[in-house]
Amino acid sequence: MDRVLLEWSTRIREERRDRIGDAMAYSLSGPGKRLRPALVVAVFRALEASGDPTELATAVEVVHTYSLVHDDLPCMDDDDLRRGRPTTHKQFDVATATEAAFRLVPLSARILAAGARTLGLGEPALGVMGRELYTAAGVTGMIGGQVLDLEAEGRGISQGELERIHRRKTGALISASAVIGALAARASSAQQEAAREYGREIGLAFQIIDDVLDATGTTRELGKTSGKDAQQRKASFANLVGVEGAHRGARAHAQQAVDRLTAAGIDSDLLTGLAHFIIARRS
Repeated sequence: MDRVLLEWSTRIREERRDRIGDAMAYSLSGPGKRLRPALVVAVFRALEASGDPTELATAVEVVHTYSLVHDDLPCMDDDDLRRGRPTTHKQFDVATATEAAFRLVPLSARILAAGARTLGLGEPALGVMGRELYTAAGVTGMIGGQVLDLEAEGRGISQGELERIHRRKTGALISASAVIGALAARASSAQQEAAREYGREIGLAFQIIDDVLDATGTTRELGKTSGKDAQQRKASFANLVGVEGAHRGARAHAQQAVDRLTAAGIDSDLLTGLAHFIIARRS
């Protein structure tokens, strides 16, 4: 997938030949866990489909990257580091980073369409995948969750409220990644729903561990500024239920994810391993 990201980064630089294009390419070139694209590919492989879903997976990563650039802006989390490098607005400037991130969204649509063509998927299938991806990224998903997260700063909220925020802010795109992998594999409706529920549960597990790592990790380990939740008075699972309680919750959600696949007859060591990686990671 890094190869495909590099190819599109080079292409966008050649097409634009301006500061915005450079900022787009810079944003896409950073290292990362690549959880969302890995999930697209893992579900596709688990359903024993043939072909290469890498471009579809890349489209999802581009949407995720757009969200990170905006998340780091001074009006949001105001962070200087992302993935061990200066954030895009620090490397360039706020206006450039803001526009570059917006322009990553239509770029992701181009890559999604290219991925569908590679797999021989028709326009109806592309349309369904597009709706899945951009609904997850929109006001009922990631963007809406970000708004709720900002509104919750500095006030006490319940664990249930926090779960609802993060199922949208973080979980929606992770869940959509799993569904896109299933759609690309031409999965049945039951398999698609199992993939959705798997993604939904590991998405929440991922965010719970993120909260723990923010509270317990170092900036060097995380590749981004640690302790931001406490500085910005954000609600977090680590604060609400403690580090051990958060770990227990993450393990429970990861197990629910695996159980959902098992119930649907999807036996995948890769997806089981991915669920375990999410709760064992250190960055």
